[in-house]
Amino acid sequence: MQFEVRTLSADMVIGQMLVDARDEVDARRQVEARGLYVSAIAPQRTTLGWRRSGATSGGLSLVLFSQELLALLTAGLGIVEGLEALLEKEASPATRNVLERLLAGLREGQRYSSVLAEQPELFPPLYVGIVRAAEGTSDLPRALARYIDYQQRIDLVRAKLVSAAIYPCILLLVGGGVSLFLIAYVVPRFAEVYQGAGRNLPWMSQQMLNWGQFAAQHTSLLLAAVALLLVGGVLAVRRLAGNGGVMRLLVRLPGVGERARIYELSRLYLTLGMLSEGGITIVQAIETVQGMVSPALRQHLQQARNAVEAGLPLSAAFEANQLTTPISLRMLRVGERTGDMGPMLTQSAAFYDGEISRWIDRFTRTFEPLLMAAIGLVVGAIVVLLYMPIFDLAGDMS
Repeated sequence: MQFEVRTLSADMVIGQMLVDARDEVDARRQVEARGLYVSAIAPQRTTLGWRRSGATSGGLSLVLFSQELLALLTAGLGIVEGLEALLEKEASPATRNVLERLLAGLREGQRYSSVLAEQPELFPPLYVGIVRAAEGTSDLPRALARYIDYQQRIDLVRAKLVSAAIYPCILLLVGGGVSLFLIAYVVPRFAEVYQGAGRNLPWMSQQMLNWGQFAAQHTSLLLAAVALLLVGGVLAVRRLAGNGGVMRLLVRLPGVGERARIYELSRLYLTLGMLSEGGITIVQAIETVQGMVSPALRQHLQQARNAVEAGLPLSAAFEANQLTTPISLRMLRVGERTGDMGPMLTQSAAFYDGEISRWIDRFTRTFEPLLMAAIGLVVGAIVVLLYMPIFDLAGDMS
């Protein structure tokens, strides 16, 4: 993690620097090694470490780091030589500190997985687990390649979900902005004209004009309320995402719940398949994955793990705990008969990834036109209600 350190030099100059270290003692040691006195030290509040997609607060990607290291190992360099080469070309101080700590641990005789495990905020347990399994088979390049493929497949589906949500969000923002502009600015101007006409307006038009006048008189209050709603919505979503509430809500939605369940099972199978192919036993793989799934799925996964430890086949344990579909159940049974459980789990995940991608395409093709039609109806209704008194007046004149 990173620490903000206030320093004092020998010539009594006060400075401030950012240090990437394991703890405060390590950060203090690094600063004092530069000939500086530490006057204050505190963890940086904005440090995020490795994000789920592999990016760090300093812009470094775990996937990119693995790809570069894999290229060097494939070229014939050792792990120490590869890290030294990455250190030589790296310009970011934070990343250099990470590489220096890795090299220092290796030069002290530690295993690579142990050095990675000392920085859990940077290297997730899944990454450490596949590296530890690769050390037992002396095949680190293959393990890195397997992790890169795993992360890229997850990012691909996640990117599809994000891109599918961008256009509807833009439509909602534009449609909501246009509707607010009409209600808060255009409608009050029409209200002033109709008030001087001395005519009885249609009930719906009168109600809309009343709303417009209210919005014009309390614009600041309405904007503050909208801002509070947006902030509250963002905080609520973040809280739900943190405790697994988003997945629980999606599972309850008709038509979406089954797809959300398949998506979560696909991630589970893909992760278990990667770990199993890397030489990790299925029980250890389930233990590693338990911290990465939603609370509801974690409970079922724990029960399945207990059943496997009791001697039940994986397919039967997963079926008993609602962790399969008809297709995946058959594929698991085939994997048990052939002894290739890892590849079969990966193939099950690939099958469901394709199904999810096709469902996303169908959903966006259907939902986007419906959303555009709904926004058009709202804006059109506002315009028609504004002009209904004019139509009445034109009818009277004719």
